[in-house]
Amino acid sequence: MLTWKDVIHYAVSGNPVPDTRVEKTETEWKKILTPVQFRITRQKGTESPHSGALCSIYDAGKYACVCCGTPLFDSTIKFDSGTGWPSFTQPIKENAIQYDKDSSYGMVRVEVMCNTCDAHLGHVFPDGPEPGGLRYCINSESMELLKEAKINE
Repeated sequence: MLTWKDVIHYAVSGNPVPDTRVEKTETEWKKILTPVQFRITRQKGTESPHSGALCSIYDAGKYACVCCGTPLFDSTIKFDSGTGWPSFTQPIKENAIQYDKDSSYGMVRVEVMCNTCDAHLGHVFPDGPEPGGLRYCINSESMELLKEAKINE
């Protein structure tokens, strides 16, 4: 189970090695993503709070990167943080996420990205529920929900 100490270690000292890598040109990403998905995932944008389609959905399944399809989070670790963005306590695998210090907007945060394709997902904070204490605050537009029935087909 990852803790805030692990997150800071990765953000400062380097990220875990992903299982695989997906790299595309900006033109290739634009062909497969909507303009909003492109702005959020490739240009480090964000969506307005409470606007994302996945914010209030709690169906069973896996949340995958909208860019490359890598599973990122499981529905069993999703929780309502009250922030207006889908929130999770842990990634599906330790090497699914990469971490980077983000000093934009006059504050210091830890940005989280897909470790397979570098898509911007959101940020992680140390104010989540125990036992790990993490809150991954993720943009709905950066993920797709693969419901259990589709996963098992």
